[in-house]
Amino acid sequence: MQTITLGGGCFWCTEAVFLRVKGVQNVVSGYMGGQATTANYEAVCGGDTGHIEVINVSFDETQVDLATILAIFFTIHDPTTFDRQGNDVGSQYRSAIFYHNDEQKLISENVVKSLQNQGINVVTQIRPADIFYPAEDYHQDFFNKNPTQGYCNFAIPPKLVKLRQYFTEYFKD
Repeated sequence: MQTITLGGGCFWCTEAVFLRVKGVQNVVSGYMGGQATTANYEAVCGGDTGHIEVINVSFDETQVDLATILAIFFTIHDPTTFDRQGNDVGSQYRSAIFYHNDEQKLISENVVKSLQNQGINVVTQIRPADIFYPAEDYHQDFFNKNPTQGYCNFAIPPKLVKLRQYFTEYFKD
């Protein structure tokens, strides 16, 4: 089992996708990468902590490898915009990969380099994982618990379509 931490906009959206990836055992929404000694939704959204909305993705690498996890990640969010994902604007929405070991760092760098070689201006930060602050309970598994929530119904279905379309063998209902 491995864990990688990913920031790709609203954690409700990234969590909803990765909960549907075969081989992913657990996804926890939270905050990472800031200078404050604690993090909560209100403080992070205020922009004063420096934290990013992230998800900890725990996966069985015999079922899905990190390169595939990252390919999905780069397919479901825009890695070319600073501090923004769609209508979500602010430093807490920046694109980031927080690696947990040297192998993850190397794979992440290689995936980004491959995208850049294709002419994609990737601004995703690749940083060592630091303290992970789990988000409040009401943020966990948010889309599954709130399937009619307006923002989720706007933002998440197109991401799930991409997952099903481009990663059919990894899509679980």
